[in-house]
Amino acid sequence: MGPVFLDTALLDGLVAQARTALRRRAHHNLHCDLGAPAQRLLVAMEPDSYVRPHCHLDPDKAETLIVLRGCVGVLIFDAGGAVVETQVMRVGGAILGYDVPPGVWHSIVALESGTVFAEAKAGPYVPLGEAEWGCWAPPEGDPAAAAYRAAMGKLFTLA
Repeated sequence: MGPVFLDTALLDGLVAQARTALRRRAHHNLHCDLGAPAQRLLVAMEPDSYVRPHCHLDPDKAETLIVLRGCVGVLIFDAGGAVVETQVMRVGGAILGYDVPPGVWHSIVALESGTVFAEAKAGPYVPLGEAEWGCWAPPEGDPAAAAYRAAMGKLFTLA
């Protein structure tokens, strides 16, 4: 297997997939399988995609994200669901990525159509457990999720 180049065609294709996907995001795994020791992927995400607030309780599951296109709003929550910090990450901006340690409640929103980011965390892939989802936020697919996502997006103003 040879190198994979992260070129414009790959990102364009991923954005096209996200725009037609039910969840309004698409992944391109760079790791060979879900059991790999490192999970590395590209994610295209549209502004109406909902990422439920969550944390990673596994002490080895820090999450690193670097924006490649577009703009991402980051929300950090306390354990009760109150927003304690927001940041805007964008290519060419003052902040273009984050590294969130385990146990920190967080979520993201795409602030521009066509947003793409690289994400990495320790493997193997294990779905989040019930205790890792913010109980104050509606689950994905819940009728209240769209309104909650919209409220998260309103916390950001772009210049």
